[in-house]
Amino acid sequence: MSITGSSADQHSEAPASLALQMRVMLLCALVAFCDGLDTQAIAFVAPVISGQWGIAPALLGPVFSSGLVGLALGAFLFGPLADRFGRKPVILLCVALFALCSLGTTLAQNIGQLTLWRVVTGLGLGGVLPNLISLTNDYASARLRHVLVMVMFCGFPLGATIGGLVTAPVVAWGGWQGVFYLGGGLPLVLLPVLWLGLPAARQKGKGEAVASAAVGQIFAEGRLVPTLLLWMAFFCNLLVMYFLVNWMPSLLSLVGSSLSLATLSAAILNLGGIFGALALSYLIARFDPLRLLAMAYVSGAVGLMVMGMGGQNVPVLLAASAYVGAVVVGGQIAMNAVTASFYPASVKSTGVGWALGVGRIGSIIGPLLGGALLKLGWQGMAVIKAAIMPMLLAALAVALLRWRQSSKTASA
Repeated sequence: MSITGSSADQHSEAPASLALQMRVMLLCALVAFCDGLDTQAIAFVAPVISGQWGIAPALLGPVFSSGLVGLALGAFLFGPLADRFGRKPVILLCVALFALCSLGTTLAQNIGQLTLWRVVTGLGLGGVLPNLISLTNDYASARLRHVLVMVMFCGFPLGATIGGLVTAPVVAWGGWQGVFYLGGGLPLVLLPVLWLGLPAARQKGKGEAVASAAVGQIFAEGRLVPTLLLWMAFFCNLLVMYFLVNWMPSLLSLVGSSLSLATLSAAILNLGGIFGALALSYLIARFDPLRLLAMAYVSGAVGLMVMGMGGQNVPVLLAASAYVGAVVVGGQIAMNAVTASFYPASVKSTGVGWALGVGRIGSIIGPLLGGALLKLGWQGMAVIKAAIMPMLLAALAVALLRWRQSSKTASA
């Protein structure tokens, strides 16, 4: 099976109308927006919490990673459940879970309580993403499939971008808790709209789906090696992505930047991801997506080097942040799209969910890595250089995947 194509059983029904394709994409994009805002909210308010609670920034590393533990567990758990019971009910459950727990985060009085709330919130945040990708892929026509999935997932970095831009005024209004009131309130308002507007997934009959949805099926029919390479790429890229989005505001604060500038850096990183994803969605429709992604990841390593050498040169740092965001965040959105097209409908949420789950393990390690390097005495933005090696490993995984797919096609 080609990673750039669609599975044989996918879309065996008549294609959905363009209006329905757009409706599914837009509703899923709204959920992705809320997910992006809430997932990165802790990074935006970390400098404020650190100051108010009188703790060193390095001690927040476990808090960052705790939410990502929940994200990983949610992806592993809710992907297979959706292949058994349907994407729509699992999406509604996950949205309700992360909305309520985001509101609960405002009750935290210490690091332990904050960590617990972020773990449980992460279950919903991580569980909903593979199902947004799969549901959008289910309804998209073959011609628009990659484009619609990538445009939909732009909601995630857009939510993170808006979160970064509004953090300073929201904190001035309601303290750091105000960011979580916003992150929990928006998805609660969205829930009835999703209930009425989202269709069920277009997949096989329930009995066949249940039989096929075992995790082992994602390795069947020659998918073992490609799946492992996908996991390697997801692991490395999400390690870099969450290393950056969690530590950029705090690292800039350490070198004397204001809260507004520190959160602006994270917003620009995600804004770059939106433009990167839109550019890649255009290019992937015309060129080999795996070759394109491998080249993008190599160039991302160069961008990370520039960021690490930027010191306190704010224009250089912001420009490099935008470019690295285009590659890392935009590249992850592209990986989501090609991965969704790789698996058949009966195990699509499982395949995407487990790829994201393995990637979330990398996203857990990323923030911990930043805290460990600060404790070892690494200074300021030089910490960013540690992300270069995993970025190159992501490029290697994608290049090997392309080489294997090309060899398989040539021998067929």
